[in-house]
Amino acid sequence: MRIKSFDELTIQDNFIFQKVMLKKPICKAVLERLLDISIKDIVYIQEEKTLDVSLETKSIRLDVYVNDDKGTVLNIEMQTSKDMEELVKRTRFYQSILDMYHLQKGQKYMSLNDSYIIFICTFPVFSGNRHKYTFKNICMEDHDILLNDGATKLFLSTKGTKDDISKPLQRFLDYVDGQTASDELLRDIESAVDEAKHCEAWREEYSMLSMDHYAYWKEGIAEGRAEGVVEGKTEVVIQMLRKQLSLEMIAEVTNFTTEEVTAIAKEHGLM
Repeated sequence: MRIKSFDELTIQDNFIFQKVMLKKPICKAVLERLLDISIKDIVYIQEEKTLDVSLETKSIRLDVYVNDDKGTVLNIEMQTSKDMEELVKRTRFYQSILDMYHLQKGQKYMSLNDSYIIFICTFPVFSGNRHKYTFKNICMEDHDILLNDGATKLFLSTKGTKDDISKPLQRFLDYVDGQTASDELLRDIESAVDEAKHCEAWREEYSMLSMDHYAYWKEGIAEGRAEGVVEGKTEVVIQMLRKQLSLEMIAEVTNFTTEEVTAIAKEHGLM
């Protein structure tokens, strides 16, 4: 798959979407539009946060991860992958990790926050007709009975054809799909996208995170293995540390543990 250059990125790309949503007024307004609710305030837990439950479990990265004024946890992600089976399973995994992360040892289950996992998809989803698909746990024998466990999964599609959403939400999805910004919020988003595209620090960050760099790191690791030289793999870790990539990211790419990466960093005066 060809990796986009930084100049080619749009609001459809996770990297730009996450940077735009760092602007609190925009993030709050987008959430209100997506969920058709009024929100008093939002608090960023941490943008593009990595959640780890244990060393043995898979980590997840959340593009935008916030709480509203009622304590509801909201994770919003832009999705361009058309693998719906994978995306559906991902919502299940995200939900389990969110719950485990927020429920501390000894706390009662009633302390679990309500949560929304929101995927904005740039392709048709499920039947392909709707713009919005909201999932909650219900009784299969009696659809009037909701489980009321506080968990909601929301899939939005820019390719829906039904007249099934509000006009403001329709305008937002049309904008994501490439149409002209047609209201104040969308023009604010457009300005934020332009601002992000002119940020040299973010350009460099994207360059470091892009997959062509990963290919370079992995090629170096493969060469080190082929030669049976541990030093070759260690040198790759040193280069990644100097690029200021996170310990977790380096460990994932190199198959070192975070402890081993930390030891290398300390040995070479990089921590």
